[in-house]
Amino acid sequence: MQSYFSGSVIVRLIAVVLLLLALDKHPYGYYKLLRWVVCGANVFAGFISMEQEKKTWVWVFGIIAVLFNPIIPFRLDRDTWHVIDLIVAVILGISTFIIRGKNGVYNRKIGE
Repeated sequence: MQSYFSGSVIVRLIAVVLLLLALDKHPYGYYKLLRWVVCGANVFAGFISMEQEKKTWVWVFGIIAVLFNPIIPFRLDRDTWHVIDLIVAVILGISTFIIRGKNGVYNRKIGE
């Protein structure tokens, strides 16, 4: 049985809050943390989507993860990032109603 507050949903909700807070001015370290959290949340959600065979969402999460990857960051101006942050926050917020993982720790057995 799926629960609304699975690990994947909680991580995405945290990312949504951080993305909305990013619309204000913060030190550069905040945006570095934001990249790690948003990228990680989308990789995790992409994995859950793949298991649920929701291919469109796998692509959406994959594109967002690449855009926010902390290793080779995209350099865009602040206004562009504000628009992207808002769009991604909305996408992640909507996705929490569509893509939900198992409640608690993800416990798939190896070989299944």
